[in-house]
Amino acid sequence: MSMQAMPETSTERALRAHAGPQPYQYPPGIEFVEPDWTRLPGYRDVTTAQWEDAKWQRQNTVKNLDQLRRVYEDLIPEAYYEQIAKDQELRATMSMLVPPQMLNTIREDDFEGDPIRRYMIPMFQDRQVEFPSHPFSERDSLHEADMWAVEGLTHRYPTKVLAELLATCPQYCGHCTRMDLVGNNVAQVVKHRFEMRNKERYEAILEYLQVTPSVRDVVVSGGDIANLPIHQLEDFVTRLVKIENIKDVRLATKGLMGLPQHFLQDDVLAGMERIAKVALDHDVDVAIHVHINHAQSVTPLVARVAKKMHEMGFRDVRNQGVLMRGVNNSPKALLDLAFMLQDKAKILPYYFYMCDMIPNAEQWRLSVHEAQQLQHAIMGYLPGFATPRIVCDVPFVGKRWVHQVEEYDRVKGISYWTKNYRNGIEYDDPDALDKRYPYYDPIYTLPPDGQEYWRRFEAERQTA
Repeated sequence: MSMQAMPETSTERALRAHAGPQPYQYPPGIEFVEPDWTRLPGYRDVTTAQWEDAKWQRQNTVKNLDQLRRVYEDLIPEAYYEQIAKDQELRATMSMLVPPQMLNTIREDDFEGDPIRRYMIPMFQDRQVEFPSHPFSERDSLHEADMWAVEGLTHRYPTKVLAELLATCPQYCGHCTRMDLVGNNVAQVVKHRFEMRNKERYEAILEYLQVTPSVRDVVVSGGDIANLPIHQLEDFVTRLVKIENIKDVRLATKGLMGLPQHFLQDDVLAGMERIAKVALDHDVDVAIHVHINHAQSVTPLVARVAKKMHEMGFRDVRNQGVLMRGVNNSPKALLDLAFMLQDKAKILPYYFYMCDMIPNAEQWRLSVHEAQQLQHAIMGYLPGFATPRIVCDVPFVGKRWVHQVEEYDRVKGISYWTKNYRNGIEYDDPDALDKRYPYYDPIYTLPPDGQEYWRRFEAERQTA
């Protein structure tokens, strides 16, 4: 009888794992401070008390080139001022509106390349030359107004609606998806205006939600709730959470980052605390959604606001950034921002939207395949619940993860998408769920034959 080998009895196992070099190195090594605003000529005499005062921030918000010059003086070249003026005249779809808080996070020693400057204060030289707008760009690129159930209430998803309470913000971003409605008229765009009085609109919105039990989730936005007097916001949200079918409310504000001082005012803090309490009393989750695009914007003042919102009982504070070339289109930039949000400000990295197809936005937009590569690159570094999803907001479809594309013509830059629900204007369309909906890459990202296709397309359209 042959002897069989005895099984191993040792429980020892070689330990081989260790922290090796990675494509991205954690921690980011970014200083978590309010930059010293007194380095800027226009703020050299500003005290901490003034800086942290919301009224001072609003009064000193930069609205034009002369005011911008008074902040920077000769710290930036004259050629840059000329480029900004040219952009305001020929390309900008949003007027200039930048609070001191945001200006202070721009690096004046690299003003041309600074990521926050690139989307808040565009220069003409930033824009795409041949195709500054895609041929299929639109003022209301997501057709939100087409889907108004009542004025200002977009019913786009089966169980979710968007309530636009106002059409102003504390700051105006160059890439604003609501450039059709939000802000002041500019040389390129005469804005649409709400026709109903605000009080009447709010009543109509609440009445619609009361008689539409399929809606459970309301995004309260604008514009920006930071520009809505706190008593009006409190009144609207308090009535909203008392509607039986409403279970989730999201308050959308870039002002938490651009003007955190607003949310640190005593009356605003008291109003927000009452909102949180009445929501809890009615078993409704209320969260804050912010819009932060770069790690430079995550400062202690921003973190202070987020902390107070958590302490009051808000369900969460989440970030919805926009993916933009020259701002955050690298794995490092996205992960730096995600970790600064998560580690320093307790803000959940939630979404990065691909920049929408509004006019004169091509210099910011990425192709779908570039977005897919970025999603792949950031996976595995953050916990799953804090790994931001990169989404394409497809017209007439809605948010889709960038890997959900049904078909993709990389030469012409046309991706095709499907959906599993009807939006608010397709309630009687039996074919809505069988259609494919197109989305278009920026033309400059295409191969030469793809770019030539669009040149011919544009030439034929102009001669038709």
